[in-house]
Amino acid sequence: MIYQLDNDYPGFPDPEESEPDGLIAIGGDLLPERLINAYCCGIFPWYDEAEPILWWSLDPRMVLYPDEFRYSKSLRRVVHSNKYEVRIDTNFEQTMRSCGVVDRTAQGQSGTWITEEMVQAYVELHRLGIAHSFETYYEGRLVGGLYGVSLGPFFFGESMFHTMTDASKVAFVQLVEFAKNHHFKLIDAQQETRHLASLGARPIPRSEYLPMLNQINSSNTLFGNWSQL
Repeated sequence: MIYQLDNDYPGFPDPEESEPDGLIAIGGDLLPERLINAYCCGIFPWYDEAEPILWWSLDPRMVLYPDEFRYSKSLRRVVHSNKYEVRIDTNFEQTMRSCGVVDRTAQGQSGTWITEEMVQAYVELHRLGIAHSFETYYEGRLVGGLYGVSLGPFFFGESMFHTMTDASKVAFVQLVEFAKNHHFKLIDAQQETRHLASLGARPIPRSEYLPMLNQINSSNTLFGNWSQL
């Protein structure tokens, strides 16, 4: 069933009632309270610029447990070569905008869901210390990275990009290391891709994923700018 969200109430219906493709609701807004509620419910926004806001809860869900990360020899060599520099939370908006211009036609996507409305919404989450970016630089130039939302012991990955070989993977390695060092339990990758599967991510049933989110609370969320950690 697809629900029409109430603009005056930032809550969501039970994600288990979503359509077979994962669509659960339409409408609402992208204000911080609603976005935080969405992630706590295992729901995320994904829509084209010409559409109203669409909200999804996929089944199965692609996730990575940090200890299951697969670190190939070739990727390890790239990381250890110091060819790239990785920074955290130093250029969130540009990282997000760069994700928005990636050509995803090979994945069956004709455009981007990273609209100006989305950029402004997640930049506000970043200002609140909830959204974060891992950025890869080559000779001082941003060439890859990823961004997502962090609540409790979870990192909800949103998108990644690269303009040089392995640049996004190097950023992902840094995310995994950060997750391990700060005792994160799960990196949510949302949708299944061969790229993520090659790094150790795997699909799990929504019925297994949703109960984990009960561990989210403000006391165990790592707020702030992570570049200072």
